[in-house]
Amino acid sequence: MIDWDWDYAIRILPALLGGLRVTVLATLLGSVLAFALGLVFAVVRRNRVPVLNQLVWGFVELWRSTPLLVQAYLIFFVLPDVGVTLSPLTAGVLALGLHYACYTSEVYRAGIDAVPQGQWEAATALSLPTSRVWLGVVLPQAIPRVLPALGNNVISMFKEVPLLLAITVVEVVATARQITAGSFRPVEPFTMAGILFLLISYPAAILIRRLERRVGVL
Repeated sequence: MIDWDWDYAIRILPALLGGLRVTVLATLLGSVLAFALGLVFAVVRRNRVPVLNQLVWGFVELWRSTPLLVQAYLIFFVLPDVGVTLSPLTAGVLALGLHYACYTSEVYRAGIDAVPQGQWEAATALSLPTSRVWLGVVLPQAIPRVLPALGNNVISMFKEVPLLLAITVVEVVATARQITAGSFRPVEPFTMAGILFLLISYPAAILIRRLERRVGVL
């Protein structure tokens, strides 16, 4: 029978919520970086910019083929050797953003490719500047189509933030480990950490499924 102590669980809840705030912050900042950089990657590859296109392709393929944990280690422990020292949270956000930017770029590319060819031809016929074509014609049609996939990436990122405990980011799971180390009671902290993840990720998944249905009828 599980020995559950409600008084102990209530006492450690504020510390776990503090760790959860770090988890959410890392997810939000990593998502902003991934969305922005992923869009840049997608546009560069779509326009086939000489040299830059090949560099982006090589980076995306390399980054998608290596684990997030290895990338976080490289950013946090190796970059200081070349004079770039980052705080654990900054390094973690950078690792998350770069890692998911590579996947997000492919999501954007799918949305861009789904824009009807006639839209591109009409923009060309009207002699619209390139910036107007992208901002006024292509992206307003492409991005709504890929919002559900982008949302799924955010949920995946949220659940991978605990990997950053390897570079000393004190998020909710790392907080649970610290509490366990001091009390030798792992059941309450880790169970509650799992519940906190569930309380955020499950409603978000439901919201994304509704968004998928809404996008499907547009």
